[in-house]
Amino acid sequence: MNIEHLVHMANQITDFFKSYPEEEAIAGVENHIRQFWDPRMRAQLSKHLDAGGAGLDAITLAAAKRLHQNAAAPN
Repeated sequence: MNIEHLVHMANQITDFFKSYPEEEAIAGVENHIRQFWDPRMRAQLSKHLDAGGAGLDAITLAAAKRLHQNAAAPN
């Protein structure tokens, strides 16, 4: 999938959660991406994050960092 489209989709999820308190918004975005995005999409987002995360909203960026950290953590 095109990374610009993926960033746009992630930021659209954040737009939904922006009215929530920041911590709830970050958790909501993280949860949504974990539950509904294909593992390949999550991996691509993680790779984009490693490259700097250009274009990601601040809340999206925080949620992506949590996803990335959780994916790297041993079970």
